[in-house]
Order: sequence, then C-alpha cells, then structure tokens
Amino acid sequence: MNKILLFILLLSGGAVFAQDQKADSLNTKPEKENFSDDWAALTKYQKENELLPPPAKKEKRVVFLGSSIFEFWKQKDPEYFSRNNYVDRGISGQISPQLLIRFRQDVINLKPKIVIILAGSNDIAGNTGHVSLDKIMDNIKSMAELARLHRIKVIICKYLPVYEYPWNKRIKAADSIVNLNEKIETYAKAQNYTILDYWTPLVDEKKGQRAELTVDGVHPNLAGYKIMEEVTDAAVKKALKNRH
Repeated sequence: MNKILLFILLLSGGAVFAQDQKADSLNTKPEKENFSDDWAALTKYQKENELLPPPAKKEKRVVFLGSSIFEFWKQKDPEYFSRNNYVDRGISGQISPQLLIRFRQDVINLKPKIVIILAGSNDIAGNTGHVSLDKIMDNIKSMAELARLHRIKVIICKYLPVYEYPWNKRIKAADSIVNLNEKIETYAKAQNYTILDYWTPLVDEKKGQRAELTVDGVHPNLAGYKIMEEVTDAAVKKALKNRH
C-alpha cells in the first residue's frame, strides 16, 4: 500500500513540475535585440530589406554598398536607381569595417547578382581615427571574398578624387586616394573582379574633383553623378559577362 501511495505522489509531483515548466515557457517572451549602440547602423535599412521581395527569375539585382557618395546619389537621381532596379545601401560617414559588418544583411541576404563596393575615403579622412590603406584593403578583400563565396559578382570601385576634406583639411587626401586606387586595381585584376573607375572621369589637375562636377570637393553634384552613371552601367554589363 505504501509503495502504491509513493508512486502516486511521485507521478503527481512530476505532472506539477511539467505544468510549471510549461507555464514558465509561455511566460518567457523573446528578448528584443538592443541596437542602442548600433555602430554599423544595421537598423537603417532593416525595414527596407524586410520589404524587398526576392529577385524575380530573370532579375539581375545590383546592390551598391558604400557611404555618402552612394546614399546622396539616390537622393539626387532616384529615377536612375528605380529604372534599373538598383538597390542603394549607402550610409553617410561609414568606414570600411562598418560596411563589412553590414555585408550579410545589406548585400548577401538580398541575393543580388552583383555588388558594387565603394570604400576607403572616410577611413582616409579619419572619421573614426587613422586607418591604414592595408587595413582598408583587408576589409575590401573580406567583402569581395564573401561575395564570391555566395556567387555574387564583384565590382570594386576606384575611389573618386578628393583633394581635401572640408571637415578635416589637415588630411592630405589626394595622394592617399591615388595609392588606395592603385592597391584596389592590383587586387581586382589579380582576382579577376570588375574595376569601376570613378577617379579618371572626375579628376582635375590637382588630383581633386573637377569644380563643375562637385558640391564640396568630395561629393558629386548631379552632373558628376550623371558621369558616374555612364561608367557604372558599363561596368555592370562587363561584370555580367565575367565568369567570376
């Protein structure tokens, strides 16, 4: 009799424990992500990415990953992006490691055919302290390798000419941009990536941007962007033919 009673008590105790566990699991709400220190601004395009449908069967989606040059481009000429189904993921002020952090969310997950990577100027400008050209290249290489791993064709941009930064005139930008572009070109050729040259059509005799094509020596005006559109479209066509 005592054994039967003990068995019943154990059984009922187990049932109560199971009910308590179930109640606890129901009362536990999923923890919200905390973006109070969103250094790479992952939240900026989060909603747009969620609303963006997967590419159509024959769509050749192109994602532009960069900083203010790309962000302001869509503001100045939105029709260019909508007409071509280009996806702009530029964020003003960002340096190359921030682009790398965003690469999965703002590029890979969008399943593009091509990514256009424009990086390095804000690093040179010292927006978050000194970043060497080699470190910039490390970040560009990491992005390109991630893209290739996910069968995304890579276009790497030679940066626009900059003589000096209005917000940091002590930085002598012109030669640093030239040196960075040389490294980009060498790497892209070695890896058979498509090179998109924004430097040559915009440069003046001081290795800065031509005055009639820029608003501040760093960012193009609409006329400058129109020139960039021509070379961009040519690079996209070339990249689509590239096996890599």
